Amino acid sequence: MSDPLHDELLQLALEAADRAGRLLRDGRPADLGVAATKTSPIDVVTEMDIASEKLITGFLTEHRPHDGFLGEEGASVVGTSGVRWVIDPVDGTVNYLYGLPSWAVSIAAEKDGETVVGVVAAPMRGETCHAVLGGGAFNNRERVSHRPAPPLSQALIGTGFGYLAERRAAQAEVVRTLVPQVRDIRRGGSAAIDLCDVACGRLDGYYERGLNPWDLAAGVLIAREAGALTGGRPGEPASHELTVAASPEVFGVLQPLLEDLGAWHD
Repeated sequence: MSDPLHDELLQLALEAADRAGRLLRDGRPADLGVAATKTSPIDVVTEMDIASEKLITGFLTEHRPHDGFLGEEGASVVGTSGVRWVIDPVDGTVNYLYGLPSWAVSIAAEKDGETVVGVVAAPMRGETCHAVLGGGAFNNRERVSHRPAPPLSQALIGTGFGYLAERRAAQAEVVRTLVPQVRDIRRGGSAAIDLCDVACGRLDGYYERGLNPWDLAAGVLIAREAGALTGGRPGEPASHELTVAASPEVFGVLQPLLEDLGAWHD
């Protein structure tokens, strides 16, 4: 039986993501520029990131005024209801800035610290993935599942790179060692979309160091509800240190390999 609270949170997340996605898609100015930088000059914020987060938090607050928030662009409210929304208003900001299509709105809802709802809307793909804890994963309302596992040598693996020069250098070294051992590597530029691509069977696996809660919360739930395994270093959950998602057999080989390669540190 469905949980009424989870159903409510899902519908609100879907509506908020749709509204933000339309704002970002239809309202993108031709002369879009950088509003600020974060960890480095190439880790950018645009005016549309800020507008998207404001729209999402305003909509959710209107319907659930006692919930908490954690947003990439500064939303931080403790709340009193036990529900916290974890929001990435534009995941793939550099793609969005350059007019590339691989960007998304990512919204997750946590209940007492556990992620129970995840929505990732990718307007330029015309796709919205969602999951509710224990209810499976869906893309445009159709159930999805991870790919049947190939040997690692035939696996297509997604990854991403940080914005600090030292971290990028370390990540490049991991890729240099990994790429001869797999079918190929893909770097899409949106962690949320990469995690959904694992869920939809478009990637056999994905890993990245340096993700924040808003980057991974919704996508990890969607990947896991599609039957993939998710985690960080062996025995640990997905985290800023390392996030891994893959079909179970690929995960069982990829995670220890990444541990040996030091993908969890700079």
